[in-house]
This record gives sequence, structure tokens and C-alpha cells, in this order.
Amino acid sequence: MNDVAKQLADIERGLVDIITRDELVEKLERYERDGTPLKIKVGFDPSAPDIHIGHAVALRKMRQLQDLGHDVYCVIGDFTGQIGDPSGRSQTRPQLSREEVEANAQTYKQQVTKILDPERLKLVYNSEWFSPLSFDAVIDIASRYTVARLLERDDFNKRFTEQQPITLLELFYPLVQAYDSVAIEADIEMGGTDQTFNMLVGRDLQRSYGQEPQVVLTTPLLVGLDGEQKMSKSLGNYIGIDEEPREIFGKTMSISDEMMWEYLELCTDVPLDDIGRMRNEVETGNQHPKDAKKSLATELVAMYHNNEAAARAEQEFEAVFVNKQLPDDIPVFELPASELKDGGIWVARLLVLTGMASSNGEARRLITGGGVRLNGETVDDASLDIQPEDGMILQVGKRRFMKVVFGS
Repeated sequence: MNDVAKQLADIERGLVDIITRDELVEKLERYERDGTPLKIKVGFDPSAPDIHIGHAVALRKMRQLQDLGHDVYCVIGDFTGQIGDPSGRSQTRPQLSREEVEANAQTYKQQVTKILDPERLKLVYNSEWFSPLSFDAVIDIASRYTVARLLERDDFNKRFTEQQPITLLELFYPLVQAYDSVAIEADIEMGGTDQTFNMLVGRDLQRSYGQEPQVVLTTPLLVGLDGEQKMSKSLGNYIGIDEEPREIFGKTMSISDEMMWEYLELCTDVPLDDIGRMRNEVETGNQHPKDAKKSLATELVAMYHNNEAAARAEQEFEAVFVNKQLPDDIPVFELPASELKDGGIWVARLLVLTGMASSNGEARRLITGGGVRLNGETVDDASLDIQPEDGMILQVGKRRFMKVVFGS
């Protein structure tokens, strides 16, 4: 197998589509001849501050391309983030403020280097080329694409058919994202399958400006912890790469047995042959599914923290969820005496004070859902006034604990 063929075989792991494969081969062969690194583009609209392992599917593929000698251009959409990507939306997205965009962009910047090699990473902000554009230039960009083509996109088409509003700003979004590819002269763009349309517009716009069109590499949308919808911060079904080791480990152990094989293939570097052997061991009854899932959880914690943290997270998981022990490092909340009325406190108020719930309403929902325990006993009455004990353990869900002590 020649070098380019081997590279291609590695690159294809976990991809949904390559548009087009022949063009990718040509670009890889050109690099082998003249040594000019390819420009690999990924875009982030900083609409949420955390990167999760669903985002990391594409980022890890980009790290693979970096290791082959190519450069990654991470386009932080500080300009486009004020528009909001309408992909998959049934209604207009609210615009972010400039301050929100800036704050989220900084968080992305800190997190991508957990995956990408900073030596081969170019972090660029698309305001660098959009903010100085004259209105003449905007008209020129708009003249290069038709409304009919934009309305071919499924979400626009659906909203148009259902007579739901579509702003001109949203229609501009695919063009704006595509112009990012023109601005950096991207050779390859990578993103989830929900971004395929936008990335193909990038190819068309590059041709219009006389550039060689980028190759589009699409990655699957990782299913979230709920097993139904794509992993999403807004849906709460995600594993953040910046989360604590115990959170990553515990959340991973909560996924279904069937889902863990997809996570192993898309989210780790475990060789496919090893995954195949592990799956065969589970299916033939020679290995318990939980043990295979522990391997996945350990791998993820080690990737985003280190091997020591992975070992500690596994030990804590065993202690808390298998042997029913408490974690070693439970945070402590000092309950002010002023909050006690006749020595008692409303349980929902206690949840809010400790930060275990964001509001009284959320506290009530947690309690009625059976998700709150005091000293190991389930609280089932959301109107309960409790007589708190010094050092009592408050628990929400499976992994959140708080020790309550009395303050002055």
C-alpha cells in the first residue's frame, strides 16, 4: 500500500462522506510531491461555551491530518455567531450579544488545544475579513448564489413551505460561512452531516472566486446520552471534554450497551480490530458489557485528563455506584444560621442555596422526579421543611453530592 493509500485508509475511518474522494487523493499526492501543507478548515459559532465529545469527532480527525503534516484553521465565528446558524432549526434563532460571543469564543480557544496540536493550529476570527467589508463587497458575494439554491436546504424549505418566517440574515448565513473558505483558501473543510449544505456552498463560492474547491469531509452526528437525539449542550445529553474526570466517567457509564461501540469507534483511538474483538467477547458472553464500557470510560478520561485521573475516576465509580460508598472529595456548603426558621429550612430552598438547583421550580422538579436524597434517603415531598443535621449529605442525581455544615 503506497503512502497516500495508507493515509486515505486512516482518514476514512469514521467518516460519512468524502466530496470528492478523487480530489482528496489529488491533494494528498500534491503534498507528497511539493511538501506544501493542506489547509484544513473547521468552523465554530460560539453559541455555547463548551466543546463536547460530539464536536471532538471532527476535531480528532483534524488532529490526524495535523499529524500527517497539514495545518488546521479553526475559524471562530465571532462575526457569524451574531447571526446564528439556522441548521436544523424550525424557527429563527435569537442573536447573541457581542459580549456573549467573545466570552464563548475564548472558551473554545482554550478547549480545542486539548485535541489539536497548537504548533499546527491557526486560530482565526472571521470578523478579521468580514468587519472591514464594504457594502459593495457584500452585494458581490450575494450575487454569486441564488435564493432557489438556498431554499433547497431542508430546514429552509420546510419553514418556507409551512410559511414560517425566514430572515434575510439567515439566508446569508450559508454564504457567510462559505466565504470563510474563500478567505482562508481552504483545501479541506470538515464538519458534521448537518453542515453538509453549508460546506458545499463553500465549494461553489470558491469556484466562483477562481479557487480550487475544498474537499468536504463529513462526520456522523454523535448520539447523545439519551440515546435519541444528537449530542447537544442545550439538550443536556452531552459529555464535555472540559468536565471533571468523575463526570466524564460516570456519564459514559450511563450510555446504552449498544451505543458504546459507536463511541469507541468515533471518540477514541482504539484500533478497529480491537473494538471488533471486544464486541465479539461481549456478544458471546465472554465479557460483561459493563467491563467493556469501563474501558471506554477510562479511555475518554485519559484522553482529556490523564491516566492517573482515569484510574481515580474508575475507583470512585466503583466505590460510589457499586459499593455504595461516598466520594472522597465531597464539596462543603456552610449553611448560614439566618436561613433557618425555627431550626428548619424548606428543602427546595436548600437545593438552591447549595447550587444543586438553579431555582425553586427546578428544585421541585428534581424532588418530584425522585432525584434528591438526604443522607441516602429519597426526598419525595417538595413542600418539606427539614431539620438539617450538621454534616448531612445532600445528593442530586447519581453523581452530585454536597456536605452541609452549619455556619454562623
